[in-house]
Amino acid sequence: PRVAIGFAGAPGHQATTLAPDGSQRADMPRGGYGAHPTRGGFDPMTAELGGLWDSLLGEGRRWWITANSDSHRHYTEQGVDFWPGEYSKTWIHAASSPGQVFEALRGGRVFVSTGDLVTGLSMMLTIDGEANEVWPGDTVRVALGAEISLTVTVTDPKTPNAAGRAPELARLDIIVGNVEGPAMSRTADVNRSTRVAARFAREDMLVNDENLTGRSALTLRGDTYVRLRGTNTGELEPEPDPRGEGPWDDLWFYSNPIFIEVGGREG
Repeated sequence: PRVAIGFAGAPGHQATTLAPDGSQRADMPRGGYGAHPTRGGFDPMTAELGGLWDSLLGEGRRWWITANSDSHRHYTEQGVDFWPGEYSKTWIHAASSPGQVFEALRGGRVFVSTGDLVTGLSMMLTIDGEANEVWPGDTVRVALGAEISLTVTVTDPKTPNAAGRAPELARLDIIVGNVEGPAMSRTADVNRSTRVAARFAREDMLVNDENLTGRSALTLRGDTYVRLRGTNTGELEPEPDPRGEGPWDDLWFYSNPIFIEVGGREG
């Protein structure tokens, strides 16, 4: 668990559809995934609701995602890549020392985004009226029947990204799934309990300068994980990316989950 900790939620080579002059190459698949197209630039194992990633989380596995550039040669130099951090970013909640960064990665204290759609994230989990700051990767224990709500604040920057654009977050989703332990089938790659617990359109969120906030009650019947995603598109679920799609047009962010363990009622 301290070596193999997750997989790349968003692959590298995201500039495959860009010619050296920045124009579109209509014949190329995004991210080099020809047989299994990315969905909003993310691997289907991450992007499919109730898919492989959710199956692993539903077993209780602390299996985290990151995003990478896999930068070999920039698209302006006849390559298919962005510079590291030009397009995909892995945001880590850690102090700036190598050891603490590695510990944060092992602990899943990460969210990922493309095109600077989101550059900050904070969460407050309120349990029976008491607010607690939480981060991706955290495990929280609550009593059965506790009243729980989650408040999410994301930073949607006004400053332009590397493409000179300032994309707007169109929607924020809170996704939950049941944690039920190891699957009976060792080849299982679905979690049918995974669902969108709340959707917030931009106009539904509280806006404070660059910060957008949404709040939702959570109804839990047992151990649960909670993760976040958002997009600048109108897609309710990320669709397979067509050949030639511009990477800057279809942006998403994902957080690693928090785990909520439900025990007996207190008192």
